[in-house]
Amino acid sequence: MTTQNKRKLMTVDDVHGLWAIMPTPAKEGASNWRMQDTVDLEETARVVEELIASGVDAIISTGTFGEGATLTRNEKRDFMKTIVKTVKGRVPYFCGTTSLNTREAIEQTKEASEIGCDGTMLGLPMWQLCDVQTAVQFYKDVAEACPDMAICVYANSEAFKFDFPRQFWAQVSEIPQVITAKYLGIGSLVPDMNLSQRKIRFLPLDVDFYAAARIAPEFCTAFWTSGAVCGPAPVLKLRDEVKKASKTGDWDEAQKISGQIARTYATLFPNGSFKDFSTYNINLEKHRINAAGWMNAGPCRPPYIFTPEEYLEGAYKSGKAWAELHQNLSK
Repeated sequence: MTTQNKRKLMTVDDVHGLWAIMPTPAKEGASNWRMQDTVDLEETARVVEELIASGVDAIISTGTFGEGATLTRNEKRDFMKTIVKTVKGRVPYFCGTTSLNTREAIEQTKEASEIGCDGTMLGLPMWQLCDVQTAVQFYKDVAEACPDMAICVYANSEAFKFDFPRQFWAQVSEIPQVITAKYLGIGSLVPDMNLSQRKIRFLPLDVDFYAAARIAPEFCTAFWTSGAVCGPAPVLKLRDEVKKASKTGDWDEAQKISGQIARTYATLFPNGSFKDFSTYNINLEKHRINAAGWMNAGPCRPPYIFTPEEYLEGAYKSGKAWAELHQNLSK
């Protein structure tokens, strides 16, 4: 697929519903640095088809637990091609093109555009800490170089060593292609929305979506989730109940499913710390997904292959709890 065959550039109004983030399935042996061609493309196509059939609204890939940093360029290219071929334009697909510098990010984003991706979930270069001016200019440069790609700001302060302060959102919102952001927490949601003039649709995590929608039901209409690949039923119900509640004003069912989802997270974050979780993000998420059994995420790619056993046990319990919830809601 070429850019000429793509749909028109997405806008903030096109961002709604459940945005499923998936890992990059790995073949057995992928933890060994000697192995080439580690991506299980057959499992990739199967999972994408199942996600779309279940009713997700968009798909994101190659972020942190998507192992965008540990794939070779050839692997990333083949993975994106497989997803685009499977999606067939039925839902938006945002790849990940984060790298260590602007020129490489532009090169990867251009290639993703040529393959047929609708947008990129783009994080900041993280070798040197960015100040606000540097961070905003980075997104401006990528947007200028890749005018037909929508941008989702990957706002993870632990990963990118940047706090994404309010002045950042005020300035980056002036870039037309920046239409959404993968967002953590909701403590600063209202001022960030206001400073961005609501030109950016912030995507909270599934477990925060209910609370975000209560704050701004007319604008907080989308969320991101890694839980969808543990079994999509819980987050599909969350999406539908929040949408219903925003019209009726009866939030009881939305609050109930949000609480059920929250309980599956009880053991996922080591010591209850997002910082500790971030140190082992890839392995914990893939272990959780594999434990749930809805898809086979496979092993982790080097160098991120070591995790304390007690942390893995927490991820395993989290995955099993999600799988049970998915099964109960699928009856």
